[in-house]
Amino acid sequence: MVSPPPASAFDASTLKIVFMGTPQLAARILEILLTSPPDQLRVVAVITRPEQPRGRGLKLESSAVGSLAEKYKIPVLKPAKIRTGDFLAELNSFEPDLLVIAGYGRILPKEVLAAARIMPINVHTSLLPKFRGASPVEGAILAGETESGVTIMRVTERMDAGPILLQRKLPLAPDETQGSLKAKLAELGGAALLDALTLIRCGKLAETEQDETLATYTAPIAKEHAVIDWEADAGHIERMVRAYNPWPIARSKLGPDELLVWRARRVSDQDESIGSAAAPPGTLVNLKPGPIVKCGEGLLELVEIQAPGRRRTAAADFMRGRRVAEGMCLGE
Repeated sequence: MVSPPPASAFDASTLKIVFMGTPQLAARILEILLTSPPDQLRVVAVITRPEQPRGRGLKLESSAVGSLAEKYKIPVLKPAKIRTGDFLAELNSFEPDLLVIAGYGRILPKEVLAAARIMPINVHTSLLPKFRGASPVEGAILAGETESGVTIMRVTERMDAGPILLQRKLPLAPDETQGSLKAKLAELGGAALLDALTLIRCGKLAETEQDETLATYTAPIAKEHAVIDWEADAGHIERMVRAYNPWPIARSKLGPDELLVWRARRVSDQDESIGSAAAPPGTLVNLKPGPIVKCGEGLLELVEIQAPGRRRTAAADFMRGRRVAEGMCLGE
């Protein structure tokens, strides 16, 4: 535990903050900041990723954080590169007390971190040192964790390795999805950030170094990670379905067609007599009342699925409409 600096080290007036973030989760945290008492903090600028092509027309659109900042008429910087002299000069012109980072998506160099008079802090959506990296929410669900939370940390040049300033925990529901957990963590993260800022203003925020022996890491998620391997056990595939909902969505093939799996449930041990033990993984061993798939270990019932270009639908209704028969196989 590192002792906090004396209160005299900080100016007790309004904190000037430059916020750095990109996705919807970060936008909600920014919104919580923007609706906090104005005599305690002021967001003087927002830094987000450049516009990206989205939708069928591939029209360039601002990030969720950029759109929110524009709504509140806050200066927005969207640098393609963050190591240029021009960007650093513009950042320093805001004279921020704090950089507050949430889902910005880049490792920041020391020149950027040094722009904060007090310190750069990050809202990380895991209980560090577990699940460092780009996909901590997905990582917690995939690992079968029973709790998650947020960590407010001082940012260093090493990814998610800086000292912990404050943590808040929450339990994971049995049916927790990436989407539901991110929504909860955005609210929790915003509240935890406000608590941390209050302690910073009072000079009472202590630092705790992370235990490197407990560190685990997550990588960026891509669509290919969402392809179901039916050789895996049913519990893992069920967690995978929840971890990749609403993006990139767990998927498999039924014949030539791709199926997106939005919801699934592991069949209980008492019901595992369904179907043939000799059936290869991926086999539809039962269709009533819902389609059940043989996995490398255990059985998985498909609850809600979607064909490309179609609406999400109950898996049982989909199978009846396609005249699917028991014994057909999912996957390549």
